[in-house]
Amino acid sequence: MTNLYYFSSLLLRWSLVGFLFVFAVVLPGPTLANAKYAGIVVDARTGDVLYADRAQERRYPASLTKMMTLYLTFEALDAGQIAVTDQVPISRHAASEPPSKLGLRVGSVITVGQIMQALVTKSANDAATALGEFLGGSEDGFARLATAKAKSLGMSSTVFKNAHGLPDSRQVTTAHDMARLGLALKEHFPHHYSLFQTRSFRYGGQVFGSHNRLIGSVQGVDGIKTGFINASGFNLVSSVDHNGKRIVAVVMGGRTGASRDAHMRKLIAEYLPQASSSGSGLLIARTVTGGVARVATSLPIQGPIPSFRQATTTASANVEVAALDTSMSDVDTITTASTSGDQQHSDWVVQIGATPSESGALDLLRRAKGAAGVYLEAKTHFAVRHDQDGTSVYRARLGGFTGKTDAWETCGRLKSLGFACWATEQ
Repeated sequence: MTNLYYFSSLLLRWSLVGFLFVFAVVLPGPTLANAKYAGIVVDARTGDVLYADRAQERRYPASLTKMMTLYLTFEALDAGQIAVTDQVPISRHAASEPPSKLGLRVGSVITVGQIMQALVTKSANDAATALGEFLGGSEDGFARLATAKAKSLGMSSTVFKNAHGLPDSRQVTTAHDMARLGLALKEHFPHHYSLFQTRSFRYGGQVFGSHNRLIGSVQGVDGIKTGFINASGFNLVSSVDHNGKRIVAVVMGGRTGASRDAHMRKLIAEYLPQASSSGSGLLIARTVTGGVARVATSLPIQGPIPSFRQATTTASANVEVAALDTSMSDVDTITTASTSGDQQHSDWVVQIGATPSESGALDLLRRAKGAAGVYLEAKTHFAVRHDQDGTSVYRARLGGFTGKTDAWETCGRLKSLGFACWATEQ
């Protein structure tokens, strides 16, 4: 009887392990592993939702907010209310914003055109605040304009409280709403849209590269924006136009910039071929003086359920994140950085080498993190493509530093482990 009990217990234990293994295999990807995740892919010609996973659940937009800042800027330019050469004054509030930033000084000025470039490359928070104040008269004034515009575009779950996306528990959106904004930007402002393809921006004697690493590395990607705060994870909206097919895809809540980018690449590869090559592409109504320019096609609320979620009906697989807590309990204070999508705390990075391939750079970073152990556990790692004289190299970089001292100390530790490195401010 004792042996029978032993073997029965053992069989039950192995059955449970086998079930958990199968459960884990059936449900890959970000769905169960990451409660912050949300994603959607929309056919930009027909409005069909090709993929959706928690696309209606509320999330923090982070620097995707700057998409709306630019939408309102484009609108004001077209209305003749402002010009790209207009001088935007820098307030004390704007100058005091945390990184990512240009380092604008109180009382200085910068043109509207320069700010626009700074937003799509450096994702500069000081420039975004200055532009928001310029458009709305104050940050609160801008927030009211932005939220009202969101509602008019059908972004029913979105509220804006600032122009940059730094933490505010009241500033929320959904992947579905961000897809609508991405569609609207390209549809309403095709004459301005090429701005989102900007690869670098020169200001104050410095050159700032784009944080959007998919532009130039994934065929057909022509924008739009990255975003990051601790409370949101790594966000990305991508527009793809290739072989007569167009999609807008949104990934929110990535654990790292690299994993977010990899997931976006997979979504593009899988769903762009499924998009239609016909359709007007007139999907989002645009409010104009005297009414609505045309009737909008509503995007479906519910898209196809990903295959890995069809495999189960358990509560854990379909858990819905409740409306975001407005107590700031899960939102960073202003110690978080911006929205670069590459680092979490400051513009300081540590580079440990450059290789001819992205995989080689990532392998170098993994070896460094493995050697350093817990010392680098909280740091992000990513490869930055650099093109010069027709040749591409990938710079292996670590991010997530609180500042210069943190970066320098980390580089010193890596040197003691045999890794050549240097610390620099992006």
